[in-house]
Amino acid sequence: YTILSKVHSDRNVYPSAGVLFVHVLEREYFKGEFPPYPKPGEISNDPITFNTNLMGYPDRPGWLRYIQRTPYSDGVLYGSPTVENVGKPTIIEITAYNRRTFETARHNLIINIMSAEDFPLPYQAEFFIRNMNVEEMLASEVLGDFLGAVKNVWQPERLNAINITSALDRGGRVPLPINDMKEGVYVMVGADVPFSSCLREVENPQNQLRCSQEMEPVITCDKKFRTQFHIDWCKISLVDNTKQVSTFQEVIRGEGILPDGGEYKPPSDTLKSRDYYSDFLITLAVPSAIALVLFLILAYIMCCRREGVEKRNMQTPDIQLVHHSAIQKSTKELRDMSKNREMAWPLSTLPVFHPVTGEIVPALHADAYDHTSMPLMQTQQNLPHQTQIPQQQSAGQY
Repeated sequence: YTILSKVHSDRNVYPSAGVLFVHVLEREYFKGEFPPYPKPGEISNDPITFNTNLMGYPDRPGWLRYIQRTPYSDGVLYGSPTVENVGKPTIIEITAYNRRTFETARHNLIINIMSAEDFPLPYQAEFFIRNMNVEEMLASEVLGDFLGAVKNVWQPERLNAINITSALDRGGRVPLPINDMKEGVYVMVGADVPFSSCLREVENPQNQLRCSQEMEPVITCDKKFRTQFHIDWCKISLVDNTKQVSTFQEVIRGEGILPDGGEYKPPSDTLKSRDYYSDFLITLAVPSAIALVLFLILAYIMCCRREGVEKRNMQTPDIQLVHHSAIQKSTKELRDMSKNREMAWPLSTLPVFHPVTGEIVPALHADAYDHTSMPLMQTQQNLPHQTQIPQQQSAGQY
């Protein structure tokens, strides 16, 4: 396909600072720039999406928002211009994409922000409407009905819609996919007269207690909104700018605050060559030299500064050396005695022959009798298997 791009003529709008600005991107306005369906007589209903950005930048200004639910619905630009942009034309590039033919159509929207009289309005109230989405509230007839209800309750001389914000932008959750579930929208309005008694009822202690208990407060003028708008009175915000004291303090430059450097100046395309020899020396050579010096000092202390055994003995008392030598000697004797247990039995413990009968007499082992009951020295009568020697008789008996 050949993707074509067509540019419309510029369109100028003149919103006021501090007043809600709404611009609808109508699909019918761009349908004439795209080719119709191949079949003659068939109604063209191509899916069209829009992309909006500030000329020369990838995004829109901070005060301007854009929403489009589906490719078959119109897009909406909305927001509240700031005073800083008064007198400066803001050019918004609008690009329409035909999702069937991949063609684009483009035109510029020039926003000329004008200064509003008696801005800002001193008394501002923000309502949270639970049964509306932001694109529904941006419709001129719905917003007009809401401002009419607020005017009946407030009775101001001047009443302006200042800003509209989706509840999702305030941290709200995406609603369930049910027909009656809406995301909710915040609507801020401003007036030139103090708040009415009906709006002040939210500040009553009874209503504050009911809100803390997640109960709906009792507001007398709620019936004027209930037919079309379900307002959460616990989330209403009343701001009186006439009683607010300016808390502006002069910013003192110091730690954590960067100085104003002006506009950003990117570096040049041509980069100069750089010698990294000095960086190499600082990164590798210097730490290596320090590590080598520390290694030599440690080697000298460990190898060349040893005191030795003789110097240790000279500094030790004699009585301590004698005790140490005695302990070592006793330990050596015990080890030698434990080694003798594994030697062969002596010859005196081997079996012998009886001198008279010739029988084999078993050896006297220590395990053959009880040491505790044996006397230290045995008499000849107590010795087993001992031969009795006949005694010599006197001569008169022979």
